[in-house]
Amino acid sequence: MKTAFMDRLLQAYRDSDDLFVLTADLGFRLFDGFEAAAPRRFYNVGVAESNMIGIAAGLSLCGKSVYCYSIIPFLVMRPFEQIRVDIAYHGLNVKLVGAGGGFTYGCEGFTHFALEDLALMSSLPNMTVVVPADPLEAEAVAGLSLEHDGPMYIRLGGRGGPVIHDRTPEMEIGRAMVLREGEDAAVIATGEMVHAGMLVAGMLSERGLSTTVVNMHTLKPLDTGIIAALASTHEAVFTIEEHNTRGGLGSAVSAVLAENGYSGVFRRFGIDEGACKGFVGGSAFLRERSGLTPENLSEAISVSLRRA
Repeated sequence: MKTAFMDRLLQAYRDSDDLFVLTADLGFRLFDGFEAAAPRRFYNVGVAESNMIGIAAGLSLCGKSVYCYSIIPFLVMRPFEQIRVDIAYHGLNVKLVGAGGGFTYGCEGFTHFALEDLALMSSLPNMTVVVPADPLEAEAVAGLSLEHDGPMYIRLGGRGGPVIHDRTPEMEIGRAMVLREGEDAAVIATGEMVHAGMLVAGMLSERGLSTTVVNMHTLKPLDTGIIAALASTHEAVFTIEEHNTRGGLGSAVSAVLAENGYSGVFRRFGIDEGACKGFVGGSAFLRERSGLTPENLSEAISVSLRRA
């Protein structure tokens, strides 16, 4: 996913003297093309993420368009104060590109889990938050980010992730994508969990349940219109995310449903606090422990619908 994003960004980088790319000692071989094309607009600042944000803010104030890249915990958690004060508050044109959403780097342990980033970034003023679901969406988001004026956080998944589309989709920031239409329940997913949502819908279909699947690729600004529409036509709504259940997609959707007086079934599927405490392993192992496999999700949704 990150390769697809950077390949699209590199095309623009070659043609724009105002585009700068910064990394904090990460992205081995990922940035070879940037260094070759314009070495004076690419900087590896080293293990100094807070400094990277400060440099990006300064470049933006000079009229430059800046992209900052790192693994998510080091990109948005370690320098959170600088992002908040230097970039978000001033609405600067800086794009934060985070690699490794959720359990992507699960074998590295808790320090590399990215489970709080959507909550943090969504809470900041002026910040747009986008989570592509596959490499083709990542390519599309790269193009959209070039046209977007203002701070943006882009959460990328792992290498070799699932593919949702057969061609680069037409996307619009703040407008969700309906991938499948049904009548019994609605599943709203984000990031790589969109693929899981599509598999869940197929499994539920085998049980005689018709499911709408929505790709909520933008968490901020949130497509509240589609959530309200789903609430008016579906007796059950479920959210799926590889993120803490607090502060992410599920929390955002639940607020919209509550404000619209939704009385149907609603449940959030994500990472419960402490669910993987003390565990290290691959993303598939950690997702299974958190109940985020399609099999576990389809069973849990079926149980919820039977109880309704």
